[in-house]
Amino acid sequence: MKAIIPVAGAGTKLRPLTYTQPKPLIPVAGKPILSFIVDQLIDAGVDDFIFVIGYLGDKIKEFLEEKYPKVSKQYVIQKERIGLGQAIYECKELCSGTKDLVIQLGDTILDLDLRVFLNSKRSCLAVRKVLDPRQFGVVELEDNGYVKKLVEKPQIPKTNLAIVGLYYISDIQKLLQALEYNIEHNITTKGAFHLTDGLMRLVEQGEQIDTMEVKNWFDCGKKEILLETNAILLDRSQDQSIRQEIPGSIIVPPVSIGEDCIIQNSIIGPNVTIGNNTQILNAIVKDSIVGNYTTIEDLVVNHSIIGNDALIRGKYQSFNIGDNTEIDLQ
Repeated sequence: MKAIIPVAGAGTKLRPLTYTQPKPLIPVAGKPILSFIVDQLIDAGVDDFIFVIGYLGDKIKEFLEEKYPKVSKQYVIQKERIGLGQAIYECKELCSGTKDLVIQLGDTILDLDLRVFLNSKRSCLAVRKVLDPRQFGVVELEDNGYVKKLVEKPQIPKTNLAIVGLYYISDIQKLLQALEYNIEHNITTKGAFHLTDGLMRLVEQGEQIDTMEVKNWFDCGKKEILLETNAILLDRSQDQSIRQEIPGSIIVPPVSIGEDCIIQNSIIGPNVTIGNNTQILNAIVKDSIVGNYTTIEDLVVNHSIIGNDALIRGKYQSFNIGDNTEIDLQ
């Protein structure tokens, strides 16, 4: 089966981290977000990939070629980011002769049985109930369970059932025709050609579309969710059941420590991912993600995301303090 993974976004909500690093390559629980997605799709039987790239696309391509050299993959450059529907339509030539496929957003990690999802008899959308659906594509269902209506980011949502970035399309040619119609007739929502609107056109043409609710959904587009995802996935990792020993330091699981790291006189964890070739010296790091080739020295780091090739030094202090003393270093 073929998959389309759009990874052209600029990740503006995670700046300044994403000025130099594509959001899909930010690590959580020891590996990039994109690896979780690709690995899950491969395990479910997907063997052919189309990646829609744009912002820092060369870095994404370089990563994929190095990490997945034997996987069949092609690239489409989205020169103008004017909606997910337009991004999918740009793949039309590479979808020639393809019947069904899966679309998954490149910054979304999902918890569901993907094999069951991909064996749906009809097109199917992964969904989940959310507290505030106004920032998502929202689904309204018929009494028989099929999709009745799809609305992108409604101001007054009629349901709280949100589309979570995973789509099984039983006939991609029909969807491409629907997207082409919307583009040619300039049918947009808030100035963009949304995939939601293309799917709605299929519904209006009588297409039956199913939904499947996911167990968990990690939309890694914001710092708080990224750190929460890191903690949850670290806790699930099987290798975290073994306590990692580093002489002179304390490791509080769950943690993921990359290769060739130097850790001295430090406390690491819980819920910490550290990249490769990173140094942690006389520091405390907890509930954080730290990139590759970074140095943290004489510092307490908590609830933070630190990129690659960063250098952060605090001030080492020694005290001889008597009774009844209060010191505030903030």
